[in-house]
This record gives sequence, C-alpha cells and structure tokens, in this order.
Amino acid sequence: MPGEPEPTVTLSVEHVSRPLAAPTVRLRVLAAIGAGGALGSLARYEVALAVSVGAGGFPWATFLVNITGSLALGVLMTLVVERWPPTKYVRPFVGIGVCGGYTTWSTLMTDSILLMRSGHVLIAVGYLAATLVCGLAATMAGIWLSRPWPVDGRRAS
Repeated sequence: MPGEPEPTVTLSVEHVSRPLAAPTVRLRVLAAIGAGGALGSLARYEVALAVSVGAGGFPWATFLVNITGSLALGVLMTLVVERWPPTKYVRPFVGIGVCGGYTTWSTLMTDSILLMRSGHVLIAVGYLAATLVCGLAATMAGIWLSRPWPVDGRRAS
C-alpha cells in the first residue's frame, strides 16, 4: 500500500534474524566453497588413480572417499562449530567445499546402477548398504573423536 515502508528481507539462523549479507560477502563465501571444492575434487581424483577396481568389482575407491569424507566431515564440522572461533569462511570452505568435492553421491549411484545392469546385483546392494552404514558410523565416530575429554575421563556424549 502507498505510504507503507518496504518489507526487509532477513535470514533466520538459529532463531537470530539479521539482514541479508552484502553481495561481496556472498561472493567471498562462494569463492571459499569453490576453492575447497577444487581441493576436495583433486584429492578424490588421486584416490581414484591409486585404487584400481576391475569391471564388476566392488567400487573400493568411491567407497573409500565416501567413508573417509564422512569421518572428516564429522571431525571438522564438530571442530568448526563447537571448538574453533566463529568465521564466515571456514565452514563453507571445509564442509561444503573440501568434503563436498571429495565425497561423491553421483558416483555412488552410477557405480550401483552399472553393477546392477551388468548382473552384479548383490555387489551393488552390498555397496549401497555398506556405504550408508559405514558413512553414518564414520560421521558419528568423527564427531565423537573431536569432542573433548571431560575431567572424569569419559567422553562427552
């Protein structure tokens, strides 16, 4: 309606409302994600070169990057969120960029479909199940490992 003030666009993060970030900050965050993604993708490529798999075999290289990436994500995000001083760029760089570039959902799905099409259904199903179970366990282990030991000698839950 004429004479009414324009509404303000806000983001709500953990019940805190603040104005939308300036475009330069957004570009810097995108640059951090891109740089991290480049590093993570290069690391994944190197693992794929180091771990060879024959046709119809268990896709060990993809399994390895997804499980180690899950462990790294658990460790690093716990450190970033709970232990290190807050920053605008570390979480996007490490969590979205490095870990996102290193791990690969699309290759997991492609490997599984190719295994099924070539008649290796049990390997495909085992691969999917093992990746899900081991990935969740690795993430939980990473979170557990990066939490400090309390005074009584037992880990915080």
